[in-house]
Amino acid sequence: MILSVASGKGGTGKTTVAVNLALSLSPRRQVQFLDCDVEEPNAHFFLKPQILKSQEVFIQIPKIIEARCTYCGRCAEVCTYKAIAVVKKAVLVFPELCHGCGGCSLLCPQKAIKEVGQRIGVMESALSNGLSFIQGRLDIGQAMSPPLIREIKKNLDPNLVVIIDSPPGTSCPMVESVKKSDFCLLVTEPTPFGLNDLRLSIEILRTMKIPVGVIINRAGIGDNRVEEYCYQEGIPVLMTIPFDREIAVAYSEGMPIVEVRPSYRDKFSTLFSRVEELIR
Repeated sequence: MILSVASGKGGTGKTTVAVNLALSLSPRRQVQFLDCDVEEPNAHFFLKPQILKSQEVFIQIPKIIEARCTYCGRCAEVCTYKAIAVVKKAVLVFPELCHGCGGCSLLCPQKAIKEVGQRIGVMESALSNGLSFIQGRLDIGQAMSPPLIREIKKNLDPNLVVIIDSPPGTSCPMVESVKKSDFCLLVTEPTPFGLNDLRLSIEILRTMKIPVGVIINRAGIGDNRVEEYCYQEGIPVLMTIPFDREIAVAYSEGMPIVEVRPSYRDKFSTLFSRVEELIR
């Protein structure tokens, strides 16, 4: 099973759910944890993995071979992301806009474009509490995380229970992370902001045809409009985690819920069983 954990709004407890679910399953199942929140990965604070391998990740960007270029403008025409511009007798390349698709070099009639690697970050592989752990770290100044997320997901093992910690929001990084998931858990909070971003996330996942369930974190601090919305939309609320000062303090110290409240191991195991039932 490929199970992604996402949230429309940042700070709802997405990583908390992903980490504690993985720790609750790992004694009985082989689990792989992918931290795809590459702009600010933080699962390692709780899982404390032993890094075994680190490798640089590059994106292929175009370099113009001036001697061959006729300035026909074909490369600029085919670039969806406007990463190339042709002006008079010059070709301008904007690496920060390039998605590395290779279309410009493939379709250049003069073969005047070659691809060169530009580093965007690193991918780290590790072991932690019996878990297979992989995370990415986007380099400072890099504008796009999806290429690094794709590189992480190339190492996904479909024979294991794969838990993907997705970036917050509903933009390209989140979409790339949850793509091809068997199920997505959306973590939200019972506030107007939480409900608004939950709606956006559900619209995205419905478009992608990915089954979804909701987890309400810090239950009790707001109102019941999240539950009402889920009931109206036929979306299962699979778990609620009450606001608990002890859990918050443990989080600030890098301790998972299941360490300070062992009873939550059974709760997260039950959560996983409910997900299995929903996708059968």
